[in-house]
Amino acid sequence: MLNIGALAVTVQKNCDISDAQYAGDYSLCIFLLKMREYFRWEHQLSFAGSLPRERVGRWMQEREQLWETLEGLPFEPIRLAERSVDAFDSAAINQTLLPQGYVYSAGLGRFGKPHFFLGQLEHSEQHDGITVHVSSCEYARDLVAPPAMLLDNTVYLRQESMRRAVWEQIEEWRWNHQGNQAMTRALTGFDLERDPEGCLDHFTRYASRIAILHETGEAQAERLLGEAWPRMLASVSRRKAEFQARAVRDLLADCLTTLPGLLKQAEAPAIHFFFAGFSGLRRHLFPEALTAYQAWLLSNDTQTLEQLAQRGVAQWLDVAQRMLALHAERGVNAGPFIESLLECNDTCITLPVH
Repeated sequence: MLNIGALAVTVQKNCDISDAQYAGDYSLCIFLLKMREYFRWEHQLSFAGSLPRERVGRWMQEREQLWETLEGLPFEPIRLAERSVDAFDSAAINQTLLPQGYVYSAGLGRFGKPHFFLGQLEHSEQHDGITVHVSSCEYARDLVAPPAMLLDNTVYLRQESMRRAVWEQIEEWRWNHQGNQAMTRALTGFDLERDPEGCLDHFTRYASRIAILHETGEAQAERLLGEAWPRMLASVSRRKAEFQARAVRDLLADCLTTLPGLLKQAEAPAIHFFFAGFSGLRRHLFPEALTAYQAWLLSNDTQTLEQLAQRGVAQWLDVAQRMLALHAERGVNAGPFIESLLECNDTCITLPVH
């Protein structure tokens, strides 16, 4: 019989070992925000409740002391009945866990940080040849909890982490005095003050739908870019070029499946919510997407957004392939050249005006 308690302890230890090695990679501001959210998860506190400062401070000190004892330790294998499995062999581990109502994942994120996760399996579904495992309650996680992750043609969609991520996005909108107009439009018709949980339920569903579309697009992008792409990412890890490469792949995925899928479903709040989260490097590299969004707002005609996606596939695939060519030519020294490529103006798309 599976001892889920013992399994959760092992997975959480691996999460702590990963955090011990990589937590220092975050800026102080990001680190503190992640730690506050992690404290809230670990102590099962509501999203709306205020956090006890002194208690959080003591907990952070204790967690950092724990990390000091774990730094440099190898990850522990996952014990299943009479056998032990490598902690990164998610497929083999899930052969045992899925029939019993649990799901596990282990993969590498930004800077090569290992992410481990154990949760309750809600259901599994298929999307364009991609298996999606949807989890509810999370029993073990690390400091950073990716709401959705693609591993070996399988998407792990973590509803609990997704719900937290959506709440953080709504909170940021509130803190910024509702400056994100796309989020304001998305929330129109929802009573956030009177029914925050119901509102959160709606937008978690939107975010989950967007995540499935995006991860399906990433799977298609991986097939287009081939095995050289992950090798390039590993080569330029911890450089600006890694962020740029990930943003380019994200844009390719969004043009392949996310935008076309949202336009096909034709739910305006979901489209608004997608653009509410269109920020950071993606926004910087692809301002034409916001121009097309504004055109859709004025005309309610999806043609400009459809054209954006169609031409964006060719554009971002070309940029990605040029990145790969630079890496093939210059190897581990390709980082600065990739960074220069993305700083050029010739990555932009020019759309016809209607």
